[in-house]
Amino acid sequence: MPRATFFLYRARMALGELTPHNVKQLALICNSIFPVSYSDKFFKTAVAAGELSKIIYCDDILVGGVCCRLDKIPDSKNNKLYIMILGVLAPYRRMGLGKLMVEHVLKLAEDDKTVTAISLHVQTNNEDAVAFYKNFGFEIVETVQGYYKKPTPMDAYVLEKKVREA
Repeated sequence: MPRATFFLYRARMALGELTPHNVKQLALICNSIFPVSYSDKFFKTAVAAGELSKIIYCDDILVGGVCCRLDKIPDSKNNKLYIMILGVLAPYRRMGLGKLMVEHVLKLAEDDKTVTAISLHVQTNNEDAVAFYKNFGFEIVETVQGYYKKPTPMDAYVLEKKVREA
């Protein structure tokens, strides 16, 4: 019986800076993979966020990105790091690109001693995303009814990972 031949290929993955020169590419990607559309103002803010926003390349092709913001916790000196978007084009999923971006976010939170938690919203029917984040220690802490305006379902889970005590 003939033997099967397998070729192993390891893609080159790299995080890059989100700039005015590549932000439109990220906007196109986000508007194709997320159930909501994001405004030019959203992406302008993301560019200004510096290390809180990154794009990701696979073999020199821009295939996704992550954009975060710091949210002040009321009556506290502490912040939450909120993941506004984190996504990768479908053909490039399950290659470790999302993991690389989450690891970047975890490092940001670790380095900023004011950050006590990381949070994000996920559409309630997005079981893959929930499972992905749970692998990093995120937990569902709340369900927000009617969080989204257009997609069905309109409800979202709030996922959160504690980084340190307040």
